[in-house]
Amino acid sequence: MFAVIKTGGKQYRVAANDLLKIEKLEANVGDIVEIGSVLAHGEGENVTFGAPFVDGAMVTAEVVEQGKNRTVIAFKKRRRQNSRRKIGHRQLLTTVRIAEILLGGAKPAKKAAAKTEAKAEVAAKTEAKAEAAPKAEAKAEAAPKKEAKAETTEDKAAEAAAPLFKAPKGEPDDLTVIKGIGPVAAGQLNEQGITTFAQIAKLSDKDVAKIDEHMPFSADQIKDWREQAKELAKK
Repeated sequence: MFAVIKTGGKQYRVAANDLLKIEKLEANVGDIVEIGSVLAHGEGENVTFGAPFVDGAMVTAEVVEQGKNRTVIAFKKRRRQNSRRKIGHRQLLTTVRIAEILLGGAKPAKKAAAKTEAKAEVAAKTEAKAEAAPKAEAKAEAAPKKEAKAETTEDKAAEAAAPLFKAPKGEPDDLTVIKGIGPVAAGQLNEQGITTFAQIAKLSDKDVAKIDEHMPFSADQIKDWREQAKELAKK
């Protein structure tokens, strides 16, 4: 038995088990699609024509592949106008295998679409579980790292809060007497435990490097202050 069907604006003569490429259908591979636009059907010389379609007739087909046709080039040129246009197009196609030609309102024997949907749901759930497992492990690993980072941050904050030097007992000197040390710089030095001329005069090169690293003063500035502090400490 054969049938003439209409789909995608085209007509096709089909029979059972025919492999056919038609305009794209919204279906997954393995689904059974129903084509109700049957223009004619028959066997041998006995042919029935519809007006325009045969009532109760339907063709079912299994989706084999979703793909594209070869590229078609549309090229247009206008003479002496310096105008050219080139456009490529690839038509989306669905490859189907004709399963049954049904007459008189008969229902299809195969229902692969429902199975495909069920398989898709199971696969989606499996993938979701597989994705959730590494995320849970990653969270479990991230928790200790966050705690370690928090501890490190606290340690750094404690180190930053502690002064660089231990302030000596007694009255502090007016460090602004030293050329190059203003009120702001003197306050910063006092916060780091540097309060007297004698303390600045005794700074070692290691201490100078330490101040240079943690405070906004250069090593040359600090060495210059050290020389001035030596003279002031003698008075």
